[in-house]
Amino acid sequence: MLKIAYDPIYAHPLPEGHRFPMLKYELIPEQLLHEGIITTANIFSPDELDEKIILLTHEKAYWERLRDLKLSPKEERRTGFPLTAKLVEREIRIAKGTIDGCQYAFENGIAFNVAGGTHHAGTNWGEGFCLLNDQAIAANYLLHKKLAKRIAIIDLDVHQGNGTAEIFRNNDQVFTFSMHGEKNFPFHKEKSDLDIGLNDGCGDLEYLAILNKHLPLMFGNKKPDFVFYLSGVDILKTDKLGKLAVTKSGCKERDFMVLSTCKKYNIPVQVSMGGGYSPVINDIVEAHCNTYKTAIDLYF
Repeated sequence: MLKIAYDPIYAHPLPEGHRFPMLKYELIPEQLLHEGIITTANIFSPDELDEKIILLTHEKAYWERLRDLKLSPKEERRTGFPLTAKLVEREIRIAKGTIDGCQYAFENGIAFNVAGGTHHAGTNWGEGFCLLNDQAIAANYLLHKKLAKRIAIIDLDVHQGNGTAEIFRNNDQVFTFSMHGEKNFPFHKEKSDLDIGLNDGCGDLEYLAILNKHLPLMFGNKKPDFVFYLSGVDILKTDKLGKLAVTKSGCKERDFMVLSTCKKYNIPVQVSMGGGYSPVINDIVEAHCNTYKTAIDLYF
């Protein structure tokens, strides 16, 4: 059974002015339920995460400032959010949902988190609407528990996974792969193990050809035993922040390429949804739902 982490807190603690792009967090499961793609049995609500697990990834001083709502004004501006206790709780539950999803991925091949993909959060900073790095936390949890030895993080959000790259820059057990808009945020980029910067206006043919070139090489050379996939849909031509020109069908083909490769090599994969900022919310929801439908067609 496909298991999907979702909690209402994913969508509701956000301040006015930030709510539109966050509507997708409740609309995605609603749409999947409406179409009969899933039932409520597919959805689980994560608890909060023990801070000992958070500290496997984030520096203690940063975590305590975040937890106690004592980020400096400069740090708070960097996150993009007015800091609240609910916002911190949201990030903690998202990270727990990603960790729980790993266990479901071991059992079923794949699992999803409706939110997550908070890849701009580094060891001691939050940035770009990311406070805690959910997939980095989960990857370190798997290594700590000796549940995986070689992990690949495939980040196909339009923005470079700078926080993830920084967290794992000296860890040869985690291979970080980011394919992103070269001229897009963040403007100071960290060094991933493999960075592919794309030109503005990159469309389906070029995008998929580049991914098809590098994806098999990564799996063949690195031989991961667990994969994290960040499936942002801000690569769409309709996205107001993305600057690329990928269509919905191209985005769906991207998901098929990643997930079918994981299935071919029998590697469990946890999927976090990442960004999506098209002005029409239906474009965002449809593209994200296509990722779930692709997974169901491949695995179930």
